[in-house]
Amino acid sequence: MVHFEKQSMARILTGIQSTGRPHLGNLLGAIIPAIKLSKDKANQSLFFIADLHSLTQIKDSKLRIENTNATAAAWIACGMDTTQQILYRQSRIPQVCELTWYLNCFTPYPMLANAHSFKEKSHKLSDVNAGLFIYPVLMTADIILYDADIVPVGKDQKQHLEMARDIASSFNNQFGDTFVLPEARIDQNVMTIPGTDGQKMSKSYGNTLDIFMDEKPLRKTVMSIVTDSKPMEAPKDPDSCNVFAIYRLLASEDGIVDMRNNYLDGNYGYGHAKQALFELILSKFEKERVLFQDLMLNPKEINRQLEQGEQRATEIAQTVLDRVRIKLGFI
Repeated sequence: MVHFEKQSMARILTGIQSTGRPHLGNLLGAIIPAIKLSKDKANQSLFFIADLHSLTQIKDSKLRIENTNATAAAWIACGMDTTQQILYRQSRIPQVCELTWYLNCFTPYPMLANAHSFKEKSHKLSDVNAGLFIYPVLMTADIILYDADIVPVGKDQKQHLEMARDIASSFNNQFGDTFVLPEARIDQNVMTIPGTDGQKMSKSYGNTLDIFMDEKPLRKTVMSIVTDSKPMEAPKDPDSCNVFAIYRLLASEDGIVDMRNNYLDGNYGYGHAKQALFELILSKFEKERVLFQDLMLNPKEINRQLEQGEQRATEIAQTVLDRVRIKLGFI
């Protein structure tokens, strides 16, 4: 048990990758649920854009800035209130790098060698940089630097959360109560969003739907969704169709029933279904698309809202880092 004075409300921390523009899978699987969670007044939510993590993959500075702005714009456009919650860039909080070095000196090599993020690429070590190897330590610093109580993660990130708890617990055992041990919140019912090819929607698969694209390229992407070759007049199975799988995640119950009947009755082509999905995306995300485009045309406003969060995040981070410095004899 950590005995230092703690905030009365639960502090929830979410990290947001900035390796590309957020897509429909990010919105439905992470962004919209997290924003809904943040509206609970019993919680204080911190959302950071992991632009330091992106450096392990992306070396182009202009692309990193563009991705960071797009990530922030997507969260704000989807309803994040940056006056109430804290949205910030990881790279603007230098305390996280200092804490990462301290934690590196207490993290055993075998733990990092067993991390999924390393093992996935360990077959070709020439592709592994030191940043990728210590990714779990930076992730640990991201979490425990803010006294986070709860960290919503997907099943693929569960191991990293367990490592964060192990590192923090080991430090506490050696130096006394210093860090809050974060709890993972894994939603077993989280949606798996299918991509344009039927696999899980992912930037790495190149099968994403970017709902913030201009209408023409967005429609082209929707029309590229993979389907079978049944002719228009033939009845079709909605439950095996990629178009219907995405449509049902966005439509009302009545809309889903109508679309299912269209498939089963025949004389309804996949082109019709794709057009209906395209129009549904435009209507469902009409406000978000406008806000996103407005923000992307005004990067100064994005920066203003981020800096507002960064000031608040820095205050929390400095308090925690000072506790660590005292324990290690640097203060």
